[in-house]
Amino acid sequence: MWHSYCKKNAMKIVLLAGGFGSRLSEETSIKPKPMVEIGGIPILEHIMNWYMSFGFYEFIICLGYKGSEIISYFKDYNFKNSSCIITENGKIETLNTSKKPWKIILAQTGVKTQTAGRLKKVSKFLSKEKDFMMTYGDGLSDINLKKLLNFHNKKKKLATVTAVKPLARFGAMDIKNDNVIDFIEKPKSESGWINGGFFVLSYEVIKYISSCQESWEKGPLPKIVKNNQLAAYKHEGFWQPMDTLREKFLLTDLWERGKAPWKTKKNTNKNILEFK
Repeated sequence: MWHSYCKKNAMKIVLLAGGFGSRLSEETSIKPKPMVEIGGIPILEHIMNWYMSFGFYEFIICLGYKGSEIISYFKDYNFKNSSCIITENGKIETLNTSKKPWKIILAQTGVKTQTAGRLKKVSKFLSKEKDFMMTYGDGLSDINLKKLLNFHNKKKKLATVTAVKPLARFGAMDIKNDNVIDFIEKPKSESGWINGGFFVLSYEVIKYISSCQESWEKGPLPKIVKNNQLAAYKHEGFWQPMDTLREKFLLTDLWERGKAPWKTKKNTNKNILEFK
């Protein structure tokens, strides 16, 4: 039922995939950060798979640094995920093509454009009458997107951000009377809730963007907060960004051990690409 509802409403998902990823330079010197692989699959595709598992299939990918790598990946996706037969006359035929039901707009938004600017530049692909979702191209979660959207609709704000508590960098010890009574290898941060991405937004947020050279977090968001138009959906479950090589290894380990909370069933259907 929910699957059919989402397809009918065709809510668009904006993916911010144009940053340099300088803290992951071991990988991003040769590829854009969203194309860094977890278990042989780009993290960008992992994120898209999660949205598709809730019935959201229309994506607007904001390209920037090494955007041509992302274009090439999706352009050749069917060929790379198929078995091939080369006939006597040299013709290549594909078998068992692994297709996905996505519709993707690959939008060039500039190498040096900031995150808010990227959203502003792709606003022409959005409907002024419909809300849309947006997230970063480097974070994975097991967030229930159905509950997130219902929460947004209930609050009736211009924007909803997913609030998360990240894992602390170091383990924590509970000490009483000089004795360690508990040791937690990966405790939740005590610093409180932070921006975990996975936004639901009204088209009206575009008017809060004054320049393509301002970031989403430092430009529009504080203005939206000042007008009391930002709701926070608290997600207590899994959330993990991939900012460093250490975090890439953490996510890869979860995937390879079959413990990845974001793993979904494969979707198969037609693919539609648009280059803008």
